Amino acid sequence: MAGQKPSIPKGTRDFSPVEMVKRNFIFDTIKAVFKQYGYLPIETPAMENLSSLLGKYGDEGDKLLFKILNSGDFLSNFTDKEKLKKIFSDFLNKYNTNKNKNIDKSLAFDKSIKYISGKNKLLSLYLESKKDTLIKKIDSKQDPVNYFIRYLSSNIINNKVESSDFTYDISEKGLRYDLTVPFARYVVQHLNDITFPFKRYQIQPVWRADRPQKGRYREFYQCDVDVIGSNSLLNEAELIQIIDKVFQKLNINTVIKLNNRKILLGIAEVIGAKDKFIDLTVALDKFDKIGKDGVKNELREIGFSNHQVEKVFEIINVFDKDNQQKIDFLKSMLNESDIGLKGTEEIETVLNYFDFLPLNTILELDLTLARGLNYYTGAIIEVKALDVEMGSICGGGRYDDLTGVFGLKDVSGVGVSFGADRIYDVMEQLQIFPEEIVSSTKVMFVNFGKKEEKYCLPLLQKLRDKGISAEMFPESAKMKKQMAYANNKNIPYVILVGENEMNKNLLSVKNMISGEQTEMSFDMLLQTLQNI
Repeated sequence: MAGQKPSIPKGTRDFSPVEMVKRNFIFDTIKAVFKQYGYLPIETPAMENLSSLLGKYGDEGDKLLFKILNSGDFLSNFTDKEKLKKIFSDFLNKYNTNKNKNIDKSLAFDKSIKYISGKNKLLSLYLESKKDTLIKKIDSKQDPVNYFIRYLSSNIINNKVESSDFTYDISEKGLRYDLTVPFARYVVQHLNDITFPFKRYQIQPVWRADRPQKGRYREFYQCDVDVIGSNSLLNEAELIQIIDKVFQKLNINTVIKLNNRKILLGIAEVIGAKDKFIDLTVALDKFDKIGKDGVKNELREIGFSNHQVEKVFEIINVFDKDNQQKIDFLKSMLNESDIGLKGTEEIETVLNYFDFLPLNTILELDLTLARGLNYYTGAIIEVKALDVEMGSICGGGRYDDLTGVFGLKDVSGVGVSFGADRIYDVMEQLQIFPEEIVSSTKVMFVNFGKKEEKYCLPLLQKLRDKGISAEMFPESAKMKKQMAYANNKNIPYVILVGENEMNKNLLSVKNMISGEQTEMSFDMLLQTLQNI
């Protein structure tokens, strides 16, 4: 029997030791900045109840949710005709009994369907969706049981039923789409253990059933930082500072783009399309992908008039103006929209903080920025790398009532998410990972044999006790093999201890970068390594 060819799902990746060291450098850098600003870590499960996830990301986001199939053979009752006959015969008896009580047919059907629900919930849901048709057929057919079996076979077994009709019955759980919705669920569930404002960070993988492409994966890590339980716009300013500090430490030149969903709602209001606000944001969110003409065409296709489309771009087409000029322009264009003016005021407040808070990056008010997720209600933020073609590498915004869907009303939060995988790709393309992080081992002892092992092992332990990463080659292999191992692992120092070195109580230390070899005492070696 031929062996199975190893593979992994599209949109996922394995990571080598070198890649993991680089990824951990990103995680550790981000985590250190989060801690500097007083944020504490939490973790949530990889899977959430599907009811917690659906409806939070818009229609397009819901389509990208990975759903987890319930255990058990949930379709067996659809393929076992004898079981179906028994269930439906019993249902007919209930239905006829209820009809004989002079109950309306529709009500008789509803009462009878409860019986099937107890036996086969999936089946009862399907029957409910075909209620009017089935009542007519039951009353007109001489043999309704066999008719029902044929009907069911035709519609279910031949895949004429939408699987989405039964989503909650075949799948009760899903892999998390992001870390923000699970965070909102966490806040409500652990309300008694939380001090508001609650500042948390979370670094974990998320999953999206997206089409894999450059910079877009089905499994990827997010590094989220949020504060919830505070309406202060100082929080937005602090998040911008965090973004600036992280990318400064990672040596990535960026632009931070800023907008406000209230401004976009104000635009929808002044063009007479407030009821199409979500459609407007979804189209604008594609601006970078399909350009100005593409967005215009999409708006027209979903029902915006030519006048409305042109009015939208009259307002947002201010690319050549500085931030203050854009603010002044918005105040005049949105003067008939209270919500639009409120968003403009909020943006101006955030921007004004940076009159006395220095930034190393560009902060730009971008009116095309929409962030398509439905739960954003205020400031929205997106970060782009300047020196490489890549989608956004960080983004987020203000959400005023995300906890409301879990029963906790009017608790505002704001946060951003760093896309670790895209950040990794940017740093790889720019070749800006520090060289010293690639090797975890600073020094390796060459293995000349059992006698030398006994001599070197205590020295090896002393180095480790001092916090220096060190190892010994596990066998007395040829020198060429041992040195190749050190080279491949980028180990900067190799220690050679043979008969001569043991007699003199010295170590021969080879610098693998310069090729220089020096004799020194153990104390000198320790001092050298600690100074690196």
